[in-house]
Amino acid sequence: MSSFLERSMYGLSQVFLFPVLALIILLFLYAFWVLGAFAMDAWRRRQGRGRPLLLAWQASPSLDADSLDLLAHRLLEAPRITSRVTPMMGLVATMIPMGPALKSLSDGNMASVSENLTVAFSAVILALIAASITYWVVNVRRRWLAEEILDIENRRSKA
Repeated sequence: MSSFLERSMYGLSQVFLFPVLALIILLFLYAFWVLGAFAMDAWRRRQGRGRPLLLAWQASPSLDADSLDLLAHRLLEAPRITSRVTPMMGLVATMIPMGPALKSLSDGNMASVSENLTVAFSAVILALIAASITYWVVNVRRRWLAEEILDIENRRSKA
């Protein structure tokens, strides 16, 4: 029974390798898309534009601080989740090929060991790069949004 359970768990884990690798590739591409959008936002901010909370408040001055805070959280949600989930997917993509690599090592098949470890380490490298990019962008954007909320509150108090 234990052997069946172990083989089943091994087989099930191997099923997830391709979807996890595909997800890491998508998250890696998304991270660079986020970086490009961030660069455009930075350029707009330098020109005095590109302040989404201020624009939302100007369109609807009745928005309270909680509504603005919720909007800020929505703007940061996808890249924030990406920065947290991507390293986990990198770990999963590292661990799945380790089983076959260790089995190949015990069989003396060094070519298979090399192939599995290449997949494992390449996946985690791409995942960590994607996570690093999105983490950095989220933190800078969080500061920008906090500055906008403070600016809106100052404008309200002067009005």
